[in-house]
Amino acid sequence: MISASDILAARILVVDDLEANVLLLEQMLRGAGYARVASTMDPRRVCELHSSNHYDLILLDLQMPGMDGFEVMEGLKQIQADSYLPVIVITAQPDHKVRALQAGAKDFVSKPFDLAEVLMRVRNMLEVRLLHGESLKYGKELERKVRELETSRETIVRQSDELRRLYDKLVCEQQVTERLLLNVLPAPIAERLKLRPDLIAAAPPEVIADKFQEVSVLFADLVQFTRFSPSLNPERLVAVLNEIFAEFDNIADSRGLEKIKTIGDAYMAAAGLPVPAADHAVRAAHMALDMIESLGKFNRRSGYNLQLRVGIHSGAVVAGVIGRRKFIYDLWGDTVNIASRMESQGVVGRVQVTEATRQKLGEPFLLEARGLVPAKGIGDLQTWLLIGRTTDTPR
Repeated sequence: MISASDILAARILVVDDLEANVLLLEQMLRGAGYARVASTMDPRRVCELHSSNHYDLILLDLQMPGMDGFEVMEGLKQIQADSYLPVIVITAQPDHKVRALQAGAKDFVSKPFDLAEVLMRVRNMLEVRLLHGESLKYGKELERKVRELETSRETIVRQSDELRRLYDKLVCEQQVTERLLLNVLPAPIAERLKLRPDLIAAAPPEVIADKFQEVSVLFADLVQFTRFSPSLNPERLVAVLNEIFAEFDNIADSRGLEKIKTIGDAYMAAAGLPVPAADHAVRAAHMALDMIESLGKFNRRSGYNLQLRVGIHSGAVVAGVIGRRKFIYDLWGDTVNIASRMESQGVVGRVQVTEATRQKLGEPFLLEARGLVPAKGIGDLQTWLLIGRTTDTPR
């Protein structure tokens, strides 16, 4: 005879890549009296954990990065001696439910979670699981225990609203964290960083670094801003820089460049990474001209007379993430150094580009030869001034 205590003593594993879902399901189950609840956010560990712990029930999310729930069930079939998969799948996709049952799952739970539904399906599944392989029939004692469990449904429903509020709060906090990470790093890099195990466990850091053969690096500097800034109080100084650089950020987004960083009154961006782009030089050239136009509009609004100096060079770079607590996505290589020289030794109010960049621009842009410019540690470089766009160039 299987008693209620047998059901509540069952081993349960929760598998979901979202921490908010894991916390919610764990609290649901423990609140209902299940004392042996474990969890993992890594689907690749499920088979290993099941081999060691022989779970009576696995609550398995179907949509996870790296390895989905269908692949996990295939792995479980290889290690489950009696070929019975003790799996309830978690999904928000109606078409996945039939496919999951065909793959061997015994039941499903829909998202968003309904507390009473989850606990009833878990209880029913555990009853079947604990009776599997035996010829015992349900007796009066078990039926009485089941009825006792069913009477707790009212209490569970009363707790549902409180747990739902907790879930919403956890999701909200997770969304804030996601937004902060995306504000610091490019989206593809942020996704890779979230999968790093060393951010959770005390493990050696995994290096995130890539080499890009074809990018264009842009440096811009507000000329003599250090002489201008002492005339402003701290609040106005920051407000001026924020207004100018916020518009530069908008230009970078619209032109398809990645902002790398600001250093004081200098601004750095790159085109062609972290997602390669064949027209990286064209994107950088458009942004440079847009930045000069944007600063001109700012001057007319504010009455200031700030000027910008911009430099661009195209070539290969290494890009990667530095830091463990405060992350920064940065670039290294001769291309970065040359782009910086193009800005520092450029012409006020103009955009200076190298021969390598000029060759990639073509007809849509108007360029004027400047000649050789000495670059410290690099040598003389043939440079050009980007003076505008042709009248038929799409803006």
